[in-house]
This record gives sequence, C-alpha cells and structure tokens, in this order.
Amino acid sequence: MKRILFLAALFASANAIAAEAPPASAQDQPPHNNVKLWQDVRSGQPQFTTVRGVETGVLIQSRGETWRELRNGPVTLYGGILLCVVLAAIAIFYKLRGAVKLKAPLTGRKMARFSYFERSVHWSMAGSFVILALSGLNMLFGKHLLLPLVGHEVFSWLAVLCKNLHNFVGPLFLFSIVVAFFLFVKDNIWRASDLHWIRTAGGLLSGSHVPAWRFNFGEKFWFWIGLVFVGLTISISGFVLDFANFAQGRSIMQTANIIHAVFALMFICMSLGHIYIGTIGMEGALDAMRTGYVDETWAREHHELWFEEQQRKTAARESGTAPASGEPAAQS
Repeated sequence: MKRILFLAALFASANAIAAEAPPASAQDQPPHNNVKLWQDVRSGQPQFTTVRGVETGVLIQSRGETWRELRNGPVTLYGGILLCVVLAAIAIFYKLRGAVKLKAPLTGRKMARFSYFERSVHWSMAGSFVILALSGLNMLFGKHLLLPLVGHEVFSWLAVLCKNLHNFVGPLFLFSIVVAFFLFVKDNIWRASDLHWIRTAGGLLSGSHVPAWRFNFGEKFWFWIGLVFVGLTISISGFVLDFANFAQGRSIMQTANIIHAVFALMFICMSLGHIYIGTIGMEGALDAMRTGYVDETWAREHHELWFEEQQRKTAARESGTAPASGEPAAQS
C-alpha cells in the first residue's frame, strides 16, 4: 500500500514539474518540423544577413509564386486566345471584304508622302518590333509550342538567343518611338474632320469615301494609343527588367514583367491591324513607306484633304507666292 502511494505521489510531482517547465523553443524542434522557423522564412520580411543589398535578407519570396502562376496562367492563356482571335478576325475580314481597291485608274503622277529619314525611322521601328515580338512570343509560348517539336537542346539555344536579342534590341525600339513621335506628332493632332471619319469608321465597311488629312483618325489612334501610350509602357517596363542594378527588387521586377507581357500582347494585336492595312489590306499603301511616293489617285481617294493641301502648296510654289496658311473652313 505504501509503495502504491509513493508511486502516485511521484507521478503527480512529475506532472507538476512538466506543467511548470517552459515550452520548447523553435531551436529545440527538429528542422523538418520547425513551423515557426519556416513561417518566418516565408513571411517576406528581411532577416539577418551579412550580405548587403536589395532583398538580400529575404530567403524565400512567396509573392514569386503568385507571379509565376499569373504569368503562366491567365496572361499566357488569355493572351494566346486574344492573338488567335485577332488573326482569325483579320483573315475573315479579308475573305469577306478583300483589299480596298482604288476606284479610279492611276495617273502616273507621283506625290512625295514620306521622306527618306521618315521611312528610315519607320523601318527601324518596324524591324526592331518584329525581333522583339518574335523573341518575346517565344519566351512566353515557346515551351508550349516549340519545345515539344524541337526538343530541349535546340530550344535551350533558341531561348538564350531570343533573350539576348530581346534585351539588346529593346533600346533601339524605344529610340525609334521617341524619334517617330517628334517626326509625326504635328500631323497627328485632332482635326474636326476626324469626327466624320469616326462616325463612318473611315468607310472601311461601307466603302464610302471619307476625306482625311495626311493621317486619318485610325492612324492617329494607332499613333497615340498604340505607339505612344502602349509602346512607351512596354519600353519603360522593359527597362526595369533590362537593368536590374538600379535597386529595384524582385517585387518591382515581377510587377514590371506582368505589365510588360500584357501591354506587349496588346501592342502585337494592334500592330497586326496596322500591318494588314499597310500591306495586303489596301492597294498602294505599301508604296508610300517603301518608296516614299504615292500616286495622285491614291492620295485623292484616301487622303483627299492632304492631297488638296499639297496641290495648293505646289501651285503656290510654281506661281512664286507663299502658300496659304491655315485650314480652310469648308475642309474642316
């Protein structure tokens, strides 16, 4: 009986001591079961490190997983769908509408539309865009489309090539945009005649004649929204990614990457319409940027107000008088 009472008292004492003992610290727990430690690591808050720099104290950035899922999920999926829809819409439109043909025969008399310098800037911008678009699309969709076809070794070389081309050609694209802005901004200012173009959609669907100046509203929309706004957004976000040594951390670069991808897909889709109209979608449009000259018939049918303005200037030069300034009220 005494032995039983002794064991009971000993057991009670052990429980009391255990209850009063402090809890085991995070350091006393096994590494694979240290919940507190890994919560701190994944918190994104800087911890102690002897290496100094932006985010060097953050071992694991959980937001990176969010970025990866967003880039490889909605951006890739819906961006791919949008590209396919735009390409299909252009193909269907061309099948139903066909190219915009000239109604009157060519006169054989040429008008200067773009100078050599203007065309050089345009083709510099167009060439750098093609390189950036193809390399960027490969970086976004290549592992889904090309990798199964060419294999890992070939695709790895192609991916490295695209990455370096993208990084080095990007500044040329931005430089071309800036130069093009100052070259063409004066001809892309709003005019009252643009309202008529908007109401009739430029006659693209009806085939009706809509007078326009050097650039119609569709071209002005491409200039301001596509080239200036979207193009500069792509370029600025691309510079954030290109030059990672200006104290921008991973969080800023991940945000810049999503913005860059989304706006680049928008720019590609918009440029497809611009390329279509400038090539197979409109008879004689490519001649303007290829040779710098257009036939008088083309100028009259697509940019009648600009054609009449150039005619007045030519007549004034031939007569030795200064060209009339201002825009005629009847043509606005």
